[in-house]
Amino acid sequence: MKIALVIPSPPAYSETFFRSKIEGLKESGHEVILVTAKSKTDFDLCEHKTHPKVYANSFLQVIAMLWVGIRLLPYLKQVKTYYQLEKQEKTSWKRIVEKIYMNATLLKLDIDWLHFGFATMTIERELVAKSIEAKMAVSFRGYDINVFPLKNPNVYNRLWKYVDKVHSISQYLVEKGYALGLSKDVPLQIITPAVNSKLLKATSAKKTTTKLLLLTIARLHYIKGVDLLLETAKILKDAKVDFLWQVIGGGSIADEERYHYHRYELELNKEVQFLGKLSHTETLEMVKKADLYVQPSLNEGFCNAILEAQAIGKLSIAFAVGGIPENIQEGETGFLVKKLDAQALASKIQEISFLNFEKKEKISQQGQKRVKNSFSLQQQKVDFNRFYTEDIS
Repeated sequence: MKIALVIPSPPAYSETFFRSKIEGLKESGHEVILVTAKSKTDFDLCEHKTHPKVYANSFLQVIAMLWVGIRLLPYLKQVKTYYQLEKQEKTSWKRIVEKIYMNATLLKLDIDWLHFGFATMTIERELVAKSIEAKMAVSFRGYDINVFPLKNPNVYNRLWKYVDKVHSISQYLVEKGYALGLSKDVPLQIITPAVNSKLLKATSAKKTTTKLLLLTIARLHYIKGVDLLLETAKILKDAKVDFLWQVIGGGSIADEERYHYHRYELELNKEVQFLGKLSHTETLEMVKKADLYVQPSLNEGFCNAILEAQAIGKLSIAFAVGGIPENIQEGETGFLVKKLDAQALASKIQEISFLNFEKKEKISQQGQKRVKNSFSLQQQKVDFNRFYTEDIS
């Protein structure tokens, strides 16, 4: 199979999901082409193509469109088919020309599958796969399904008409997709994120200091529950709990200023540390040192950070929202709080901290075992091979 994967930018070395997927597909004998926006970053795992650049300067844009148009001459059949499909959708002539330019790289592909790594990547590209006689696949992830449609109602209506198969990282997102209009007749497969357990050295649940060390990995954004995190920290401080809560992740200038000021208002500068964005290696080292991994998100499609924390053997706690209950098994591999409530989260954190070592170690080991058995890269490789080779006709 020849598979083109469309994502915003080349995955960095630490972005393991797409890299492991590409490596697995190649090991299964598939040819993979990565297509992204223009980037200064080189990608080393497979052939890498980029979309035409959009220029702010009108003159440069006209020149670029003429050049791209000339290079599309050998692909007139595909371009003609694309034009006809867009006309059937009542797209204006001017917009069709713009979209031909935007999709020029994809229109030249000779592939079996065109797979969009995020649902938002399909917008204005829904008809390309049919134009080049390829099947179209799309992946469901948290932001695409949970947040973007709230601000853009019916944004995926055209996608639902033309998609051939759906990949989702959780059953929760599948149900959300149905609520947004996806037909239940469209084939789908759930393939969760996976971790390389061999690279994640497990640690013991045994404490080495009296201070309770909490860790959260989250960009500084409301959906990640940073407000609840700070409220929870305030409750713990008022309860005289000796703790340090470290937060890994950056955000917009406005969000960073907001949360730094909120921390100052709550007098938590000593108890809560915003560490900014760290490398994957640095982040894993921080996870190993923590006593508890806490994910206070308002919603998550699945949450790979929780998965890695469990693989390392860290006791993990999160709100029972979105796809997280498919990730953590309450009381078995970690802990779930049913309410989006700071008091409930603070109480659960204190409850877990008082558990005896044997109980903590048992849950830690059960989490490691489940990740190893159910979320391995080898299983992900098998699942993605099946995704593209199963007959969907």
